[in-house]
Amino acid sequence: MQVFWHRRDLRAHDNRGLAAAAEEGDVLPVFVFDDDVLAHASPVRVAFLLDALRDLRAWYRDHGSDLTIRHGDPPGVLPDLAVEHDADRVVWNHDYTGLAQERDEIVREALDAQNTPHEQFHDAVLHEPGAIRTNAGDPYSVYTYFWKKWQDREKARPADPPTADALADVSGAALPSLDDLGFDEPAADYPDAGHAAAVERLDDFCESDIFDYDEGREYPAEAGTSRLSQDLTYGTLGVREAYARTAQAMQEAEGEDEATGVEEFRRQLAFREFYQQVLYFNPRVVTENYSEYENPIEWRNDEDEIAAWKSGETGFPIVDAGMRQLREEAYVHNRVRMIVASFLTKDLLVDWRVGYGHFREYLVDHDTANDTGGWQWAASTGTDAQPYFRIFNPWTQQADYDPDAEYIREYVPELADADTEEIHGWNELGEAERDEVAPEYPAPIVEHSERRERALEMFEAARGED
Repeated sequence: MQVFWHRRDLRAHDNRGLAAAAEEGDVLPVFVFDDDVLAHASPVRVAFLLDALRDLRAWYRDHGSDLTIRHGDPPGVLPDLAVEHDADRVVWNHDYTGLAQERDEIVREALDAQNTPHEQFHDAVLHEPGAIRTNAGDPYSVYTYFWKKWQDREKARPADPPTADALADVSGAALPSLDDLGFDEPAADYPDAGHAAAVERLDDFCESDIFDYDEGREYPAEAGTSRLSQDLTYGTLGVREAYARTAQAMQEAEGEDEATGVEEFRRQLAFREFYQQVLYFNPRVVTENYSEYENPIEWRNDEDEIAAWKSGETGFPIVDAGMRQLREEAYVHNRVRMIVASFLTKDLLVDWRVGYGHFREYLVDHDTANDTGGWQWAASTGTDAQPYFRIFNPWTQQADYDPDAEYIREYVPELADADTEEIHGWNELGEAERDEVAPEYPAPIVEHSERRERALEMFEAARGED
């Protein structure tokens, strides 16, 4: 028997480790609720996880098997399962966070101690960390050079799902509830989970929006993005499946502009793998700056301003729309993620780790590599980061990317009846004018140009400049 340990690969299709285990036959699929992992989780992410597990369990039951569920410490659970079922081997796919690497090493040692063979596979990425390096043999820290090599590398085909004959004839235990795991019901309206839902999103995207992705992805009022982030995070969709579907879209593209849209989406897949590599070789980036300055950055960290940012009450409409979308949908459009992150770190002068922690709590698609990479990019502390002197102007950003204020009106209903000019010029209105236009919406809590100067001074001091 082969024990296959599911983690962030909650699907049977295009699952490299599962496919390898199925070659030997009699696969026992297992999922372990690990308390160390749950300690870093949140209600919406655990809710999505449970839905994905229900979908995966249904697939196994449809194929004459079941998903074995355990709750405990994997270094204890997996060796015990191997002995209980006289397993020939335990198989799982790599996870690249520091916590996962430490846990997996302890699991390997526990299996070795009882002479149970084990094997791991790279599944979550098209090119595993370290496969793409500089000419000197070092991991890349600049995305552009990484991308040039990534796009030229051959991509593996999706792995086939196991047949019913390759699966063990077992019955699984019931899944725990959110309450059993110590979590409340999430307030956000999160997406449907599971492989079928993920493939439907992928197909819908690749039938139309991918061809305008180069531009359409920038406008939060438009449905121009794939909305696949949570599916890739939890592995309800295989990355080889996603890439293969882009190959089909590339063949269907009409003209250079549409092909550019497909290529831009592939760039985002590559960006995901770039950040996975950064995390793999630098696990400290979860809590430490990737790029150190000569002196510590003296973040301001005003609690009242942080609270206003979290609740979407800053008086900056595009920022507040993004923070309210986060609470309502457990998701934020990518352009808006950059805007709210820049606002927190450069206008409010707040440590990026505060923002990262808040996003980790509320995003359904939270991914340690992507989120630390994105937050450190915005804070000018990361690899290949936004230079500290390039500071987003939130007023310009909202006028450029939400010109008709459609996105803002959707998530900031206090401004629903305001003219577009009034929304984009909210900072220029007097107190009486704001009270007349939207009496329930706050005035801007800071003045952007003044805070921009303070941000420059803060970073120049950190750089040791006079």
